[in-house]
Amino acid sequence: MSWCRCRLTRVAILCTCVVVARASVSAQTAESVGSRALGMGGAFVAVASDSSATWWNPAGIAAGPFLDMTLARDTVEVKDVLPAWRQTISWVALATPPVGISYYRFRITDIRPFDSTAQVSPDREERRAGVPVNSLSASHLGITLVQTLIPGVHAGATFKYIRGTFHAGREDGLSDPADLLDRGGALRGGETKGRFDLDVGVLAVRGPLRLGARMRNVMEPEFGHVRLPRQTRLGVAFDPEPVTGVPLTIAFDWDVETFPAASGPRRTVALGAEQWFWNKRLGIRAGGRANTAGAEERAATVGASLAIRPGLYVDGHMVRGGAADERGWGVGARVSY
Repeated sequence: MSWCRCRLTRVAILCTCVVVARASVSAQTAESVGSRALGMGGAFVAVASDSSATWWNPAGIAAGPFLDMTLARDTVEVKDVLPAWRQTISWVALATPPVGISYYRFRITDIRPFDSTAQVSPDREERRAGVPVNSLSASHLGITLVQTLIPGVHAGATFKYIRGTFHAGREDGLSDPADLLDRGGALRGGETKGRFDLDVGVLAVRGPLRLGARMRNVMEPEFGHVRLPRQTRLGVAFDPEPVTGVPLTIAFDWDVETFPAASGPRRTVALGAEQWFWNKRLGIRAGGRANTAGAEERAATVGASLAIRPGLYVDGHMVRGGAADERGWGVGARVSY
């Protein structure tokens, strides 16, 4: 009788952990889009001026080139340990002040089978019985509008429609986390929902100083057990090129508040730099970021842009961290005049 009661207790604890894990699934960090941004560690809210500003700071379009268009694919993940997660985004965006148009197709997968605060650890039998693997596949279509409030101060908003499907499954908990992520990315089925949402931003530019603020997912849309959390970020950048002609940018970003993400609570700080050479034929970037809450992932980043011909660029970046930290890569083609 005591044996049965013990087993029932352990099963109840396991079920409770699974419910908690599924209910707390969240998604979509800002550090998912743009080789320029991610090569600078994600310190981009005050820098954003190309078409990726439709994601990073809608107001940035006002201070950008006459025309900028990007086609790219980016991914970032933690795959060697649990909790494991992966975000993959393919996107195209066009910006020409005062309007931007963007389309993002993303897949977010995460595996957080057990509550880290649980007092009883699951045994091999319970893990073999299966752990929850969850993912969200979604499409985001956005229209960005910007307005100059006073000279050097701009405001912008991206009005977006998101159509997403939440997928849930169970896999062998003893499998390699990377394999679990692959299986989660292949899940099908689930209920599809459409939601309207809004991103807003401001940008102030005076001489070499740039100040930016952005709030993403203002309405916090939900898709099944996945919620796209509101994210508020501030940024400051120093760009001496308008004054000295030196094409060097140094930037620092920080999240104002903690928000739920796939690996748990997240509040990011990021530092990055970008410099151009050979009459802006080659751009080199480096940076780093750290999550100051939850799992406290860290990552160092590098990136580059090469002008194949005037106005036509190939962008790329890499993200590297330790076994429990973020890793990723991205490539893109960009037209900018």
